[in-house]
Amino acid sequence: MAKAWHLMQRPKGLPTHDDVALKEVALPELTDGMIHVRNRWLSVDPYMRARMDESESYFESFQLDRPMDGGAVGEVVASKADGFAPGDMVLHFAGWRDEAIIPAQGVHKLPELGVEPFHFLANLGLTGGTAYFGLMDVASAKEGDVVFVSAAAGAVGSAVVQLAKAKGMTVIGSAGGPEKCEFVRSLNADACVDYKAGPVLNSLKSALKEVGTKGIDVYFDNVGRDHLDAAFAVAKQEARFAECGMIDGYNHEDPYAYRYIMYIIGKRLRLKGFIFTDYQERMGEFYAAMAPLIQSGQVKSRETVMDGLDQAFDAFLGLFSGANTGKMLVRL
Repeated sequence: MAKAWHLMQRPKGLPTHDDVALKEVALPELTDGMIHVRNRWLSVDPYMRARMDESESYFESFQLDRPMDGGAVGEVVASKADGFAPGDMVLHFAGWRDEAIIPAQGVHKLPELGVEPFHFLANLGLTGGTAYFGLMDVASAKEGDVVFVSAAAGAVGSAVVQLAKAKGMTVIGSAGGPEKCEFVRSLNADACVDYKAGPVLNSLKSALKEVGTKGIDVYFDNVGRDHLDAAFAVAKQEARFAECGMIDGYNHEDPYAYRYIMYIIGKRLRLKGFIFTDYQERMGEFYAAMAPLIQSGQVKSRETVMDGLDQAFDAFLGLFSGANTGKMLVRL
């Protein structure tokens, strides 16, 4: 038997413990082409909220009263699949549970890069890859650009800040509260907007004055709503927006009225949405670019870790209250 989190009903607004349950599940027989994995680390990510709704999204919705899933790093304890042996550390998608028997197809053995395994759920995994491809490919960011990053103290945002600085860009981050802004500045951001201190647009204009410019070339969006509207307002001609996430709207049912959206036309803005899986075939390129930055200390990681499978749902809820600095992880 294993234990897995199940979605029991569709949430209305912010999910609650009434919407989920931690249940025992029977493990199937280990057959040819399958591996038995015991999870060591679980990834906790905002996109999982959209999967709780029964609506069209870039990921399949969670099914009611069925085990949920998500990114995880685990250890192979038994294998009937070529290329996998007990003791192998693997990256896979059977998270939200303590162990699983899964097809080996789609499971990736962790490369030997001299880092701890949890990094493959953070700066060497979904979050770092999202930051790298979103900044360098989607936003076509280059040396000398002024980059605005929302949720800059979060997992993806903190990686974007450091990547942009390593590539010679001026960076303004946004975070909630003085402590998180201090963290963002510790990542070498040139300025930080405290969105809890007042209207985002006013603070962003002040930050632009602080760094000596009137507008942004790139906006890396993790938040949406008032952050996105503020970015429209201060964008330079032909600015590029990488639309990664909109966490500020995931638990809102009311639409948001954008005051400055018409600037898309006059400023010839380019907005592109993307997800990490768009770039799976380019992971070799990503590892080659990111691993040296991590090893040299140019890109550092910070994790918020909660221990035990029973804490996974609270860790998830913490994403929406700002409980995490850097990547939110669950250690098993």
